[in-house]
Amino acid sequence: MPDVIVVGDGPGGLSAALFLAKNDSTVTVFGQDETLMHKALLYNYLGIPKMTGPEFQRVSREQVRSFGGEIQDVEVSSVAKGADGFEVKTADGKSQQAQYLILATGPANPLAEGLGIAKEADGLVADRNGRTSVEGLYVLGWSTRLKKIQAIISAGDGACAALDILSAKAGEDMHDFDLIEE
Repeated sequence: MPDVIVVGDGPGGLSAALFLAKNDSTVTVFGQDETLMHKALLYNYLGIPKMTGPEFQRVSREQVRSFGGEIQDVEVSSVAKGADGFEVKTADGKSQQAQYLILATGPANPLAEGLGIAKEADGLVADRNGRTSVEGLYVLGWSTRLKKIQAIISAGDGACAALDILSAKAGEDMHDFDLIEE
């Protein structure tokens, strides 16, 4: 059983998965690599002079896997909150459980709404770390900012959610800052 399940494999979901896997949390990402990033051309992503969305997706997915994150190319059909966390059921009839769930599914997020997350005109309600009113549930990216979204914002949202989960697990505030080895 992974520590965290991420539904959505765009910049937000993959960023969260990367931070979690890099810091020794087990994470499974469910996504079919059908994100709108495949239509994007990145000019405004800090540190990347120019990159196509398909290349960004390929590199990001490889990076998550390189740190031990698992990516399953399967559709999620339902999610449920239980006493021990969350159960995710997939279209192929399988299920998996985790203590934490991150939903980064783009502008529409029926899974979060099905768990009772409030929706306002600007999007789903979550704090700046992606935390929702349901303990252990995070929503991030486009579904929380319907009209003000960029790939780099979603990736930042994923990092915030991951660091919040890592901090909760550690019982103290965590950061992720690597130093150049001398």
